[in-house]
Amino acid sequence: MRIMVTRPQRGAADTALALRARGHAPIVAPLSEIELVAKVDPQAGPWTAILLTSANGLRGIASFAESKEWHDTPVFAVGEVTAKAARDMGFAEVNSAAGNVNDLINLVATRLQPPARLLYLAGEERAGDLGGALRGKNFDVDVVVVYRFLTARVLPEVAAAALAGEIDAVLHFSRASAEAFLKAARNSELLEVALIKPAHFCLSEHVAAPLREAGAAHVRVAARPTEDALLELCG
Repeated sequence: MRIMVTRPQRGAADTALALRARGHAPIVAPLSEIELVAKVDPQAGPWTAILLTSANGLRGIASFAESKEWHDTPVFAVGEVTAKAARDMGFAEVNSAAGNVNDLINLVATRLQPPARLLYLAGEERAGDLGGALRGKNFDVDVVVVYRFLTARVLPEVAAAALAGEIDAVLHFSRASAEAFLKAARNSELLEVALIKPAHFCLSEHVAAPLREAGAAHVRVAARPTEDALLELCG
């Protein structure tokens, strides 16, 4: 299968390798890049736990998180892709909500007791109000915006060529990337073909929602919110 990968370059390269190992032909067409906005001051802690709604949040603590003294800090991640990134960084206790922000809120509220102090490594644009919801449950939440997405206005040339030629599917790892794909396809005057021609393989229903709302003809959701499960949709 010819499969488009639109995630930022670093993650796209890893996904492309995994697709080739499965016998597929990846089309690497990043639609966004991640810009670091701020880094966390470790002296502002300590925190009872770290909250992540994206692996990109880890960039805000990359300069000191490899220190072993941080590895015992519990991490609560929205899904398995993000959880894996935290484990790879060395964190020993990583809990995955395997769902969306509401699932993460429920997981934290079940596992921790207020007024625990929590560090939320957030993006500039966020789905839901994780910090506000947990403050409403009497947790002390420090929200630090550490990254933002810079998205392409139009489809990269390789993506436009694939839609005009031969393509079987597009992978969507996040709702933001799905929305960026739709916006770029519309600005490139290729939205209709983008919705009808390829299958859209999504990490979760939350990711799939904007594609369904836009009228995508073929949308499939991974059985689990993991990269392996997403790639299983490719066969």
